[in-house]
Amino acid sequence: MSLSSLSITGVSYSGLGRVLVSLLGFALAACDVTVPEYVRPDTPEKAAWQDSDQPTQDVGETIEQDWWRGFESDYLDELVGTAVDNNIDLRVMAARINVAEAGIDVASAGGKPTINLGAGVDITKHTQVSGSTTQYSAAGTVDWELDIWGKFAAGTAAQQAEVKATEADWRAGYLKLVSDVASSFFFIRQLDEQLLRQQQALAQNNDILSIHENRYREGLVPRTLLLQQRSEVKLLSQQALELERQRTTTENSLATLLGRAAGEYQVEPGRMQEVKLLDVPAGLPSELLNRRPDIIAAEYRAKRAVKLVGQARLAQLPSLGLSARGGTASFALSSLLKAWTFGLSPSISLPMFDPNVKARIKVSAAEAKVAEEEYRAVVMRAFEEVENALVTLHSRKQQHIELEDRLTYLTEVAQQNRNRLRAGVISQLELFESERSVLNAEQEVLRNYHQILIDTVLLYKALGGGWPPEYDVASAQQ
Repeated sequence: MSLSSLSITGVSYSGLGRVLVSLLGFALAACDVTVPEYVRPDTPEKAAWQDSDQPTQDVGETIEQDWWRGFESDYLDELVGTAVDNNIDLRVMAARINVAEAGIDVASAGGKPTINLGAGVDITKHTQVSGSTTQYSAAGTVDWELDIWGKFAAGTAAQQAEVKATEADWRAGYLKLVSDVASSFFFIRQLDEQLLRQQQALAQNNDILSIHENRYREGLVPRTLLLQQRSEVKLLSQQALELERQRTTTENSLATLLGRAAGEYQVEPGRMQEVKLLDVPAGLPSELLNRRPDIIAAEYRAKRAVKLVGQARLAQLPSLGLSARGGTASFALSSLLKAWTFGLSPSISLPMFDPNVKARIKVSAAEAKVAEEEYRAVVMRAFEEVENALVTLHSRKQQHIELEDRLTYLTEVAQQNRNRLRAGVISQLELFESERSVLNAEQEVLRNYHQILIDTVLLYKALGGGWPPEYDVASAQQ
């Protein structure tokens, strides 16, 4: 009897096969197995920055990779070098790159054959007769799921994008580290200047207090004026202690950035003027943001999410596996390898009916949407940070001109008061008051100088620092 003549409830085996093939065809036709192409998420266009009234420069000529050297501070250069070599957080980020690279092997492992080998000894004890029988055996299996649709290749491409994103994370950490080191160093220098002037103010107010005490003993000033001046001296002393506290805690923070234990590193006192104000290039192109590390990382993670969507869709297609088995057995170890058995069995699985596969597609599509929106959010935040940094830096520089003019006026007043004191027109107390105003104005100029330095650092950080062209975000399109 031929196979075609066999039937169960009126359906032949060959007819059943055709029905199953048809059902399988319909099931595959209902599945979306297209692999989406990555397209960069759309974001608002930005041709230039608000305060840009200069011709736009070429991207490659705008910011140097070691931009902080423009401050012309050897001390700062040394601190940055030490931090890059020893910072613990930066080392953690570097280790994560190794983890991501190892993930490529994990992603591609599913499409590679697996081999299992085994050997054994079986000893059978006979109860009716003395003695036993020993049988030796060896066996091996090879299992291999063929990547005929590119499912594992898509997963590998997704992990390669994650490696690039992790490298961008490291560059973002590098940029943050440099910015934090520079900001801490500038703050310490500001505190050094403030402490110097605070000590000068304290000395002058102690002199004023001495005058008040003498005049109070002579009955020339009321006790309230004496107490008020004593209060002023105490206030200046308290402010000096607070400045010293801030300097010590900032040194501790800097030590951590340098990879040193807090309290184990001290910055030598210095002057703020040893740090030169860095001239930010005019006509900054908006394309500079294409090298901003967090944007690059978000770009690659959006690309990774799209690749995972493709992998999830391809997982619906039938998977073909090959299993090879071989083995041998013998009662004598010397003849174990003389005879072998071998078998090869292909297998096919139909995952399009697996609800887990369908769920994975929905999850990967939702995650791709999240990655897309996160990319847009990073870009929009970058626009805001750069605009704010440019506006703030421009305003600080304008304020610097006004503060220096004010200091010039107060210095002239103090000089005239010195001349008037020599002429006996005013008292020593009035001169001290005018000189104290000069010291306060100098403090304001110092604070403004420090703010310009910090705002410059924040601008370069917002622009992503300086990186070679190969780190441009456009590489994620490839």
